[in-house]
Amino acid sequence: MKKKLKVLMIDDHPMIIEGYKNTLLGENQKEYQIKIDIASNCDDAYDNILKSSKTTPYDMLFVDIKLPPSSDGTITSGEDLAKHAKELLPKAKIIILTMHREDHRIHNILKNINPSGFLIKSDLTSSELLLAFNNIVSGTPYYSATVNNHFRKMMTNNFSLDEKNLKILYHLSRGVKTKNLPNYVSLSLSAIEKRKNQIKEMFSIAKADDQKLLEEARKRGFV
Repeated sequence: MKKKLKVLMIDDHPMIIEGYKNTLLGENQKEYQIKIDIASNCDDAYDNILKSSKTTPYDMLFVDIKLPPSSDGTITSGEDLAKHAKELLPKAKIIILTMHREDHRIHNILKNINPSGFLIKSDLTSSELLLAFNNIVSGTPYYSATVNNHFRKMMTNNFSLDEKNLKILYHLSRGVKTKNLPNYVSLSLSAIEKRKNQIKEMFSIAKADDQKLLEEARKRGFV
């Protein structure tokens, strides 16, 4: 007897959703009876999640991070949706899909969502989507190459940096001047300077300039 699976796919690009559907339904029809619902924005996705929590819960959710926000502005991204889903559907497997490759974004999603699957779209092929699906259905988490690389980077360091420190390094690496960092990181300039000095001390380069800081951050895999 086929195993029944109820799936919600959330993405604002119809062609991407169609690709996911065709891949899963084309290869798994013999083993699974898969019912797929679709949402292209935060409002529709949240309504589906809420309804399913009161009837037949979803077994799996594919959640894109970048989505049109809800009409009331309380849900601004797939990350917000995933948090609601974890509360309303505690047994559902959540698979995050995103184009974001920055370490601070990956770190933040892993910390806040701890998804069963985390796939970077530029890494993704139809065969990897199937592999991820089958692993996750059987209870094994699956992360694509970029996410696994982030894990390896973090494991080679005997300390970790929080999200704000990672953001400071990221924006510095993109050419943002320290004096302009308050426009990108929700901290005062004095707080940013203090954090930069703390990072330098961690890296054992207390008196280094920003160029040396970034060189060391790259060596350690933080940018």
